[in-house]
Amino acid sequence: MGVLLAGCSRQSHPEHANPQPISGTSGPVAPTSLIGSWTIADVADPGAGTILRLADRDLDLVGSRCGTLGGSWRASSDGTFLADIFTATSAAVEGIPGCAKASQETPEWLRRVTAYQFDGAGLPVLLDARAQPVARLIPGATPTPEPDKADDALEPPVITDEARRALTPAVALPAKLVPVDQHRLAGRWVPLTGHKAAYVKFTADGEWRGSDGCNDEGGRWVTATSGTLLTTARGTTLMFCADSVSVGGWLATARRAGFDGQILVLLDAQGTETGRLSPAN
Repeated sequence: MGVLLAGCSRQSHPEHANPQPISGTSGPVAPTSLIGSWTIADVADPGAGTILRLADRDLDLVGSRCGTLGGSWRASSDGTFLADIFTATSAAVEGIPGCAKASQETPEWLRRVTAYQFDGAGLPVLLDARAQPVARLIPGATPTPEPDKADDALEPPVITDEARRALTPAVALPAKLVPVDQHRLAGRWVPLTGHKAAYVKFTADGEWRGSDGCNDEGGRWVTATSGTLLTTARGTTLMFCADSVSVGGWLATARRAGFDGQILVLLDAQGTETGRLSPAN
């Protein structure tokens, strides 16, 4: 079995520098329909990769200039999409200039993706914040074996019960809360109780970083209408400290977010509060 290192993923299809408009779009459907191995089409970046493999919450980007990159993804039934790259094959990190850094960064084209739709043929189209196509996904891709590619990255993904739970539609935001938006969320927030060093900071480029009080955490985030909030989380240390606050855990389970006055309220798919934070002074 191949080895993935924390840090830096994709089959072949012609790429076109000018993605065409979507015709006959049917709109978003169940995000579980995104699970599969897809050939990437219409991406302007020639080194972007060739296959996007989406399985449960795990992502593999195969055929990039840095080999196979790995990470995670999130999607919601309202058409919101988020991807994060944070691992790479050991051979790429050790042998290709620039790939150690690339293993820690989501490629520019994938960072632009904040939404998805299914076109008239039922194929996924990844969209940017202006609803413009960034890439099209063609089903049936098969990654080729490589020395450092994990065996499970070669298998067609299947829809599991865990995936269904993770991608279940979220209940509506309570009427008493004002839906979160990208501009108001950006900044530093602290939990109402717990360790005084715990915090989360959302930056305008879609990154978040924080701490439970003694462990640094981080990932990516995106908001959408009706208070939708999706986040990814990367690896963290496991140091213990009294009064630690699982800020990263709050974000990992959050599917909606809204404001109760100045207080940021995070809620899971069932509408249960996962955490409350106030703006840092």
